[in-house]
Amino acid sequence: MMIARAGHLSRSMSPSGHRDEFRHRSLWKIPRRWVRMLSFLALVCFFSIGLALSIKRDQNFANGQKLQDLGNDQAVSRFPPSRQTQQHTHDPSILRVGDEYYLYHVGEHIFIHTAPSMAGPWKRVGSVLDAKSVIPKGDRAVPWAPDVIVVDGTYYCYYSVSMAGCRDSAIGVATSNSPGPGNWYDHGAVIETGTGNGSDIYPYTKSNAIDPSTLVTPDGHAYLTYGSYWNGIFQIPLSNDLLSPASTTEPDARQLAWEPDSLGMPNRMANNICGDPSGPHPIEGAYISYNDGWYYLWFSHGFCCNLKEDNLPPAGQEYSIRVGRSQSSRGPFTDKSGKDLVKGGGELVYGSNGETYAPGGQAVLRDGDIDVLYYHYLNTSVGLAFQDAFLGFNPLKYVDGWPVAQA
Repeated sequence: MMIARAGHLSRSMSPSGHRDEFRHRSLWKIPRRWVRMLSFLALVCFFSIGLALSIKRDQNFANGQKLQDLGNDQAVSRFPPSRQTQQHTHDPSILRVGDEYYLYHVGEHIFIHTAPSMAGPWKRVGSVLDAKSVIPKGDRAVPWAPDVIVVDGTYYCYYSVSMAGCRDSAIGVATSNSPGPGNWYDHGAVIETGTGNGSDIYPYTKSNAIDPSTLVTPDGHAYLTYGSYWNGIFQIPLSNDLLSPASTTEPDARQLAWEPDSLGMPNRMANNICGDPSGPHPIEGAYISYNDGWYYLWFSHGFCCNLKEDNLPPAGQEYSIRVGRSQSSRGPFTDKSGKDLVKGGGELVYGSNGETYAPGGQAVLRDGDIDVLYYHYLNTSVGLAFQDAFLGFNPLKYVDGWPVAQA
């Protein structure tokens, strides 16, 4: 009673008493609304951070190896030693232009190095892009897995933007009239998965738009092959200018390779954009080469990154280089036993040996009259961190139509 009257007395004594009461009540209500809003935002942030940390956490292997045990396991190897270089690299792409070799690889704005031979010495001369990728997603400053080709005097650099463990990704392309730095134009996205333009169309609803490889066949048709983990490797036709899909609404996509078995436990926090609910299906890094009537689909199989010295993948589940072949650039591709790569096939061409561990991210360079398989690898005497990877290579010999790595 006295409180009510005091309130009434306050209003009667001040012309602005009703405003004071309104202000008093608002000051009480606003913090409560903000508290609810901030609580909700905090919950969302907590979940998002937890998901990201869960997805990006180093893989733990139930039957993993230790670094000190690798020497014994690899003492006798079916593979020749790598022709090692001193050039650190990841996901390399190499062109030969005249007597000079150009190396493009993961680095700020996509690093460019040159050398007089594959063995080096390699010298950094600049980058492809002058700034961050124009695609508004992923790690725009450090695009992944470049693939560089030259067609009719124009150089095309296809690249990926993404975040580790997620398929909210895109493949972009930049062009130039020369292979070196300083004259590249970034055209932006060719395809997107997860979110973005066209990401609601198959196969972008099921795939991960990273690790591009572009093939132009002798009859002038162009194809983009790509994919990592989620449902494996896919291929779509490109438009005549090589800057977009031949069809944005009906991509005419084909699945070319997949690892149907999960090689690890499902992540309970995965949501099919970050993390695969069915577990890891580690197949990626596709590249298509051609030799004597056959198209060869190369890919990296197994685990490559964020490895721990005391908990490495079980033997045979680390990165290795595998291949299938077809007389059509569109597949189906099979291994030597006739097993389709979509059903888990793949002929093992190169794997861990000696100090060379987990080779992958491969491609093939026609150097004169021979094919050269090149890749990144980890040197067990140096380290297993991402930045420890080196460029390695081996000439190829074809035996009964199948590539065999040579010393």
